Amino acid sequence: MNTGVKITAFAAAVAATFGAAYGVGAAVGPIHQEPQPAAHAAHDKSSAPDRDSGRADATPAGLEVSRAGYTLDLKTPRVVAGEESGLRFAIRDQQGRQVTSFQREHGKELHLILASRDLVPYRHLHPTRASDGTWSAPVTVPAAGSYRVFADFTPAADNATNLTLGADLAASGPYEAASLPVPAASTTVDGYTVTLDADLTPGKTSDVLLGVSRNGRPVTDLQPYLGAYGHLIALRSGDLAYLHVHPNGEPGDGTTKPGPGISFSTTVPSAGSYRLFLDFKHKGTVRTAAFTVQTGKSATPETADTDERGGHQH
Repeated sequence: MNTGVKITAFAAAVAATFGAAYGVGAAVGPIHQEPQPAAHAAHDKSSAPDRDSGRADATPAGLEVSRAGYTLDLKTPRVVAGEESGLRFAIRDQQGRQVTSFQREHGKELHLILASRDLVPYRHLHPTRASDGTWSAPVTVPAAGSYRVFADFTPAADNATNLTLGADLAASGPYEAASLPVPAASTTVDGYTVTLDADLTPGKTSDVLLGVSRNGRPVTDLQPYLGAYGHLIALRSGDLAYLHVHPNGEPGDGTTKPGPGISFSTTVPSAGSYRLFLDFKHKGTVRTAAFTVQTGKSATPETADTDERGGHQH
């Protein structure tokens, strides 16, 4: 944490936005008028990079506010840090109409993720949709600065592909810059220890294994959450490119055990630092464990406590 740096939230948001724009340009090249839809890591494995090809999609998910004829319309572009706000948004089609019909995936029509530009505060929200297509969710951001809102959904239209659109949210208040947490092989949250075993190689499918224990004992009775024993989201430091992956196997398939291990397969689009957020449910409560990972390197044998600003909201 860099201390003693106090600037207005407006200046922080502007600085973060210009920095992110530079990162996007460097990572994905020029922006095209009509970008082609990208495959979604969790739902369209047929379009994922080949394990041995070393290639990844040119434009990762979450970097665009519009794609494939759909736009994320964030109706609440600003909130006040530390105060509960009603976050409102809609998905608009190519004609500008608010979309009211979605495919249900993992028990929900739409998954909403909120993360700060420094990748420390993190929220997995569950918005509700009004009949006119307006989505809303209560949210309290813990610190001032610039945030990114991700809407992960699949329209109900024929042949529609899964999309993740992103938009910027500014939180006003005294701003204090935060450093990206160091890579670590384990983290603790609410008395649970979560370990990470991952060696991410850019452009290739990599295995990620997470293990959950409590009081030194493996947790073997994880509960299904949104149809799985764990949900993993990865965000790239800098431009916040978004990956949403789900575990190998599912509850009730006859082979997948309810812990302690949860395994995933994912493809990171480039070299760099990533934040991984694991949601898991035990004894009726959903918890979030966060890790920093550098591509091409295994996590270092350190232990880091989950920051109190990260977490899961309903």
